[in-house]
Amino acid sequence: MTGPRYTDLVAALPSAVPFVGPEEQERARGAPFRARLGANESLFGPSPKAVEAMQAEVREIWKYGDPTSHDLRAALADHMQARTENILVGEGIDGLLGNLVRLLIGPGDPVVTSAGAYPTFNYHVAGFGGALHKVAYTDDREDPAALLTKAKEVGAKLVYLANPDNPMGSWHTGADIAAALDDLPDGCLLLLDEAYIEFAPQGVAAPIDADDPRVIRMRTFSKAFGLAGARIGYAIGAPDLIRAFDKIRNHFGMNRVAQVGALAALRDTAWLSHVQAEVATARDRIAAIAAENGLVALPSATNFVAVDCGADGAFATRVLEELVARGVFVRKPAVAPQDRCIRISCGRPQDLDVLAETLPEALRAARG
Repeated sequence: MTGPRYTDLVAALPSAVPFVGPEEQERARGAPFRARLGANESLFGPSPKAVEAMQAEVREIWKYGDPTSHDLRAALADHMQARTENILVGEGIDGLLGNLVRLLIGPGDPVVTSAGAYPTFNYHVAGFGGALHKVAYTDDREDPAALLTKAKEVGAKLVYLANPDNPMGSWHTGADIAAALDDLPDGCLLLLDEAYIEFAPQGVAAPIDADDPRVIRMRTFSKAFGLAGARIGYAIGAPDLIRAFDKIRNHFGMNRVAQVGALAALRDTAWLSHVQAEVATARDRIAAIAAENGLVALPSATNFVAVDCGADGAFATRVLEELVARGVFVRKPAVAPQDRCIRISCGRPQDLDVLAETLPEALRAARG
């Protein structure tokens, strides 16, 4: 009896995933987390209007979702001052990343990213056999100039840049991103991940025409809109590129309850403003808790804060492990020197009360 015959590429890949979920960690520790501050979800929840719309749509769940996501795409086009031909809806940014890499990258094709940037992108590139080339952060920020210089050196087909950045929360002005496009080599596409753009200051969103063939932007309903479990992301790009996704995407990958919820969430601008205010307050509280413990919180344009633990990555890992042992789920950057930090998602007052209680204990244990 024989088993399946994997491709040589798949057989050579490690059996690993980019993230270990909090549920798996809870099973391992035999107890739920007291504060879930690691996955950058919105602890403030989705719009009540979105919840109401999804509850009503559950009665229609026997139907497939609209494979074109027509109504949501039309609303997003209006939101982005674009046309429906510029908009693609997919299974979160993660699903869109996988399909984009599948469209562009074959075995050995060069791809450029930052060392320590969002690991799911790397996961997809490796899964299709692409050759990853990484550049270092500069002052805890991704370095657009260095990324594009490396793209020229290696003849990259694709460059990944997140603005604002995960895991550091840092950012560049949109004007700087747009100006950097002049240095993008021919035949190379810039993937601009804007998952956290709703939390960023005015001027961070890049003023890039939706028809610009050099760029594809990706955004999500998982963060500011509080719909991480619904898996709704969208891309903005030139019509030819957006149409190309039809060759390989999962046409029935979007469920109709999520589609309806995202449309209602997009329309509820008052709830979005409420969440943005709560996140700003939580960022200040995290920074204050860090300062009370002799640590430094880095400036953030996201719904999380990177906190410098003041030593090396090994010490930050010990702090993280001690927090997890005390029921606080957090994550941390994986690559030096950013790995000196832990990354704490913005939470409600009761969540941050738990952080304030446990962080001093975790620091003492890590130092001891």
